[in-house]
Amino acid sequence: ILLIIASVIGVIVYRLSVFLVFSATLPRHISETEAIRKYLTPQTATSVTASLISFIVIMVLNVIYEKVAILITDFELPRTQTEYENSLTMKMFLFQFVNYYSSCFYIAFFKGKFVGHPGNPVYWLGKYRNEECDPGGCLLELTTQLAIIVGGKALWNNIQEVLLPWVKNLIGRHCAAAGSEKVVPRWEHDYHLQPIGKLGLFYEYLEMVIQFGFVTLFVASFPLGPLLALINNMLEIRLDAWKLTTQFRRMVPQKAQDIGAWQPIMQGIAILAVVTNAMIIAFTSDMIPRLVYYWSFSVPPYGSHSRHTMKGYINNTLSVFNISDFKNASKPLSSWFGNQTTCRYRDFRYPPGHQHQYEHNIYYWHVIAAKLAFIIVMEHIIYFVKFIISYLIPDVSQKTKSKVKREKYLTQKLLHENDLKVVKRTMGKIAHKIIKGVDSTFQHKTE
Repeated sequence: ILLIIASVIGVIVYRLSVFLVFSATLPRHISETEAIRKYLTPQTATSVTASLISFIVIMVLNVIYEKVAILITDFELPRTQTEYENSLTMKMFLFQFVNYYSSCFYIAFFKGKFVGHPGNPVYWLGKYRNEECDPGGCLLELTTQLAIIVGGKALWNNIQEVLLPWVKNLIGRHCAAAGSEKVVPRWEHDYHLQPIGKLGLFYEYLEMVIQFGFVTLFVASFPLGPLLALINNMLEIRLDAWKLTTQFRRMVPQKAQDIGAWQPIMQGIAILAVVTNAMIIAFTSDMIPRLVYYWSFSVPPYGSHSRHTMKGYINNTLSVFNISDFKNASKPLSSWFGNQTTCRYRDFRYPPGHQHQYEHNIYYWHVIAAKLAFIIVMEHIIYFVKFIISYLIPDVSQKTKSKVKREKYLTQKLLHENDLKVVKRTMGKIAHKIIKGVDSTFQHKTE
């Protein structure tokens, strides 16, 4: 956890430092290409490069966490293979969960939320200023982060699953052919393929569950995620079929009661996804402030419009700050403002001169109350619909239940008939001995 926190903080420091560099140098380099300048802003360039660095760090840490999870599980000495796989599943998923989702949770719920206001910014350890969102919000940056991680992970996994066993088999065939002078039978060729390993399809399950988390936890900010996951899975079905039938030895069939620890993990992700999406809509997007303004603050007693409208919304979200109230530690150069005495910043605070200047105004508390109400209502509605659907659509169909009952009945009937046969056979021998004894006694008396 400390390693992941360190990597997240490293990316934050990278964003803060590189944003200043891009802000100072990027416009000069593209001054003659207005079409590019419109989209390649310093904030966009910083977000994309930081997301790429985060993806590289995630891939490197995955290798470390996999070895640590296996090592810890081996120390436990589980009694059975099922216990071993369930223990390893929980550890590996928790490592991967924190590794993959920590940067996304930071951007969605923490970045730009505790920055203070002009003249009184929030500092870490008294000297490091907190990271702020783009003026348009953090939703676009979260979408960029998700697109790069989801797309990069799918591409990297597919390349790794195809190339790695193929290269190993190619090297193995080359070494085997160099040392042999006879025709090798097919079964020996198959023996030199890659072993499936003691974990079997564990990594396939892990990949699907991590993808399921990306698709569900952050779908409100990245609606394209399910479509990308569908395309990736359609491609991966064919790649896995090719891999398992041509590059690996034939798997040994094993009985399985269920999918083990993956089932509660997926149920937990589905429940957590409702909360995260509700909080993304409430706290990361602008939907709730817009609705509050439209229904409450655009009309009297707060607004001056005669009917509900979105006119004046942008002006209502910008607070006023007096430039003379800047502290020396955070005061910009005076040449930036010219003859201006005030500036605007995105927040809901009282203006200078008010008895509660620079404190949160009534609109801020209305928005907070609406956000919390939205989260509670959305969670209850979705959970209610989920439980109704779960009740109406059973996990096991009635036809399958009938077949299971019939199989149990036939099993009991077979066992009962077998017991009867044993009893008959045993009683027959006893009866034969009794009859034989009676006959010998009767014959003796007659004599």
